[in-house]
Amino acid sequence: MNANQNFIKKEELTMTDCIFCKIIAGDIPSVKVYEDDTVLAFLDISQATPGHTLVVPKKHVADIFAYDADLAAAVFSRIPKIAQAIKASDPKIKGMNILNNNGEVAYQSVFHSHIHLIPRYSDADDFNIHFGDHTDQYNSEQLQAIADNIKKQVQN
Repeated sequence: MNANQNFIKKEELTMTDCIFCKIIAGDIPSVKVYEDDTVLAFLDISQATPGHTLVVPKKHVADIFAYDADLAAAVFSRIPKIAQAIKASDPKIKGMNILNNNGEVAYQSVFHSHIHLIPRYSDADDFNIHFGDHTDQYNSEQLQAIADNIKKQVQN
């Protein structure tokens, strides 16, 4: 067996053991809010706030780094429709966080890509994200160097 065959078998094992693949297949129940040929959206079992929904591509991809342009366009084009439906479902919803965690260091816990839509009711709804202010840590030359490195990769 060559290295590619080992990789494929490992990938198949990952999909077989994937909780989201099992939900998509109907092997594990979920509370669905939207489904089409490309995505399944269902309530997160932990409900960070009421209405917390996960949008999951039906194709097993581990994270955003595994998307191709077509899958990204298909998945992300559904986000506004689902977000608007969540907001319309409850007049108390004042905003929404849309999150996508990629990798353990970014708090990804299920390695099947998914987007969190988290309705916000107030700033006291027991959900927060903190972005520290690092403005004084970067000068314009450092920011430009970071941007230039990213631009090179986008152009590749």
